[in-house]
Amino acid sequence: MYWVWMIIVSLIAGIIFGPLARAVLPGKQNISLGWTILGGGIGAFIGGLIAKLLGVKDTSGPDWIQYLIQIICAAIVVAIISARNSKTKAA
Repeated sequence: MYWVWMIIVSLIAGIIFGPLARAVLPGKQNISLGWTILGGGIGAFIGGLIAKLLGVKDTSGPDWIQYLIQIICAAIVVAIISARNSKTKAA
């Protein structure tokens, strides 16, 4: 049940982290809002796993370190999707 909950929360977090990831990336990302949210969700999931592996503990307040890791991972995933989309349109 833990993994299902983590996937659901990651997809919801993608609504926030996807656009944040696009905001921190330089230049224009030629991808749709749907891909942005999905990329943000995938990045949030991967970032959550990395934070767990690094031992970032749950706190009584916001988990800023985990959020930062998730945004960085979301930016990487959105950049990959954007680069892949650019190659597809160029071909």
